[in-house]
Amino acid sequence: MSILLFAESENNKLKRNAAEIASYGAALAGELNKDCVAVSFNADNAQELGQFGVSKVFNVTNVPQQFDAHVYASVLTHYINSLGATHIILGSSADAKFLAPLVAANTDAAYAPNVVALPHEQQPLTVRRTAFTNKAFANTTLTAEVNIIGVGNNAFGTVEQAVDCVVENGTVEHAASHLKQLSISKETGKATIADADVVVSGGRGLKGPEHWHLVEDLAEVLDAATACSKPVSDMGWRSHDEHVGQTGKPVSTNLYIAIGISGAIQHLAGVNASKVKVVINNDPEAPFFKAADYGIVGDAFEVVPVLTEKLKAFKAQS
Repeated sequence: MSILLFAESENNKLKRNAAEIASYGAALAGELNKDCVAVSFNADNAQELGQFGVSKVFNVTNVPQQFDAHVYASVLTHYINSLGATHIILGSSADAKFLAPLVAANTDAAYAPNVVALPHEQQPLTVRRTAFTNKAFANTTLTAEVNIIGVGNNAFGTVEQAVDCVVENGTVEHAASHLKQLSISKETGKATIADADVVVSGGRGLKGPEHWHLVEDLAEVLDAATACSKPVSDMGWRSHDEHVGQTGKPVSTNLYIAIGISGAIQHLAGVNASKVKVVINNDPEAPFFKAADYGIVGDAFEVVPVLTEKLKAFKAQS
């Protein structure tokens, strides 16, 4: 029996979170004295999972390039059954949270999302996970024969423990796709919110889209993704795919910088899982200051350019 991972990929490359999922799965496999294997889809670099303790990767090549939950669920179900996998490890991305319940239904499995640590009990399997929009933790017991663990973004980190990894490229009979792709529009050459270690976000305090270069310049120095608050996307200053918060995209990065964002409760709930939060705002009473790890009370139009130039100088000396 095996620990089975779902290693996410995009454009034929593993996503950044695949290394964290592999690290978690390998650590759990070590505790249980089981093999750690993975399933990937159209990943040209599946071999890289061996750096994080995965001994074998089944890289399935006859599935759509774009994520299709029902197709992927049928493939994962095939490997769960054929390998006798007892623990399924995946991430907490939007795709993973769409996929996991389908796999659970196919295999009568239990599912715990947003897990932040290795199980602290094996019999019965008990995991620690975030609850109430990351304001609390819950200990959840899973009692099914097959258990699915969704690891929270940036909750476990990556641990290199290189092993010999065999990649088996092949095809698997799967469910038919019922999706029709009309078009895809993507930014190129920029970090995405889902994969970025750092996110720089702007709010109404920037006073208009013509000032968005402040966010973009700082993000470029930090190799960060850009984001915005809900009012900014609602006013059309930025596209809705950059809206972060409880009603937009949740953010769980190592560093989140909020510029001119007061900190509405929905926004704070969506970014609270970020490890370090920095706010720049000229209102010392802005709610975000109570949730932030670091805060600068000042005019963003003065503070951000200076911060950007200081970071450029620091990087030039490194």
